[in-house]
Amino acid sequence: MSLPAAPASLLSADGQPLFGRYAGQVGHIDWSQLAAPFARGRLWRRFHHKRWHYVALCTEQIFCAVAIVDLGWTSTAFAYAFDRSDGDMLANFGQDGLPGLSARLADHAGASSSFKTRKSSIAIDSRDDGSYGLTLRCDYLEIDAEFGPGASPLLLATGPVAQGSVHATQKSSGLPLSGEVRTFREDYNLAGGVASFDYSNGLLARNTAWRWASAHNLEMGFNLQSGYFGGNENALWLDGQVHALAPVHFIYDSSDPLSQWHIFTEDDLLELYFTPEGARRDNKNLVVAASRYLQPIGTFTGWVRSAPDQPKRMVTQMMGVTEDHASRW
Repeated sequence: MSLPAAPASLLSADGQPLFGRYAGQVGHIDWSQLAAPFARGRLWRRFHHKRWHYVALCTEQIFCAVAIVDLGWTSTAFAYAFDRSDGDMLANFGQDGLPGLSARLADHAGASSSFKTRKSSIAIDSRDDGSYGLTLRCDYLEIDAEFGPGASPLLLATGPVAQGSVHATQKSSGLPLSGEVRTFREDYNLAGGVASFDYSNGLLARNTAWRWASAHNLEMGFNLQSGYFGGNENALWLDGQVHALAPVHFIYDSSDPLSQWHIFTEDDLLELYFTPEGARRDNKNLVVAASRYLQPIGTFTGWVRSAPDQPKRMVTQMMGVTEDHASRW
């Protein structure tokens, strides 16, 4: 079933959130006007308001991911470049920012985000013609990329969060890509590749965990998540439309995350096998916060369909990522 059009605002006139899944872009996201039972005090919102802007870039030769994260009380960013031909992680950048200074996160998916420290900078820019730009400068890695506009609408998903309040996310379909990635070893032309992005904005619980999968080409794509947001953001892009999917199951050996993953939805619209080629890991255990992060990079094979009475569409070696993430933030 295709999704209804996104509303102009996530809140109704009486401050109630408009929970659901929609197609298209929502405007400015402001949780300060939430009404009971979702309203929270200003100080609580300050420490529980989490936003992130994530971009993936994929060609036959290279896979890159870049993220800017605003945790409310501090910020962080990461980027990596993975050479698909030999499984080499060419760059793996991570940097914590100064509270209130380093990160500037967009208040909706159609705005721009940035991260800047003395030695590194990231800018994710939204343009008037519906396209986007990504510029990154850090040790051993530089990116100048342009992507979009896409032929399919964004997914907008919004819903409640246990032990938190509310959350909203916007995911893109596959977007045409151009530009260049420069590493210490080689330069990579991005022309003919595919980009996608994730913009998320919510009032989350102190302890938040999820498993996630995402992959796209220009004709097909999917976004799958189990954990803190339930099945709210599970979606399939097919034939220029975005379709809702049921809750998803991730079956894999957590002691050997580079073994094969089995992923399927409860509505019998998707069944995939994911074969990792490499992974980015980042585990932190601080006094006030902790994070266990694993993002395998690899390929998906299996099938999808938009409805039970539709024929299965084969997925063959589609490049993307899975993720197993738990945070105390």
